[in-house]
Amino acid sequence: MKNIGILGSGVVATTLADGFIGQGHTVMLGTGHPDKLATWQAKAGSVGRVGSFAEAAAFGELLVLAVKGHVAMHLLRTLDGSTMAGKTILDATNPIDDVPPKNGVLRFFTNFDESLMEECQQAVPGANFVKAFNSIGAAVMVNPDYGGERPTMFICGNDEGAKSEAAGVVRAFGFDPEDMGGAEAARAIEPLSILWCIPGFRANQWTHAFKLLKKA
Repeated sequence: MKNIGILGSGVVATTLADGFIGQGHTVMLGTGHPDKLATWQAKAGSVGRVGSFAEAAAFGELLVLAVKGHVAMHLLRTLDGSTMAGKTILDATNPIDDVPPKNGVLRFFTNFDESLMEECQQAVPGANFVKAFNSIGAAVMVNPDYGGERPTMFICGNDEGAKSEAAGVVRAFGFDPEDMGGAEAARAIEPLSILWCIPGFRANQWTHAFKLLKKA
């Protein structure tokens, strides 16, 4: 079992934290507002801790980045990169801009020539970022029930060992990992969140998932 450090305190962060705790891990949520996590910590007990972002980054053997896209780069630059060196960081962020969706379509503040994850990797070159959990809703992020069908979780990153570790987490949480290659593939994976959100904004459907089908 591992110590998991999660950078964030929103619904994605707490959902993933509960998932890790359910797998027998100890979790620390890093936040700038510890008071908002009092209820979560009381429920989690001794295996759920709350600390600063720096404390969570140092605590975790495996890290999760689960903050708003606009916050991600600023946060990473405030942390000591040496505390994250060599660690796998599951990157669940999306570069969603602060404008309303148009006909259900969100807008990104990045373009197709560089992803937010690539920028994060450049900001902390000693860590091993792996894109994961960015194109699924919190309600079906852990042990989703689709009548026996396991949805696909697209991942990517530059370090093979980190992707293997991420794939293990993905499988434990009820998904089939699909490795899309190096960090550049995040340019395609991040926009899946735009596609995923369209049925939600248009028809209030928020419990679907992607499935990659392969012909034998």
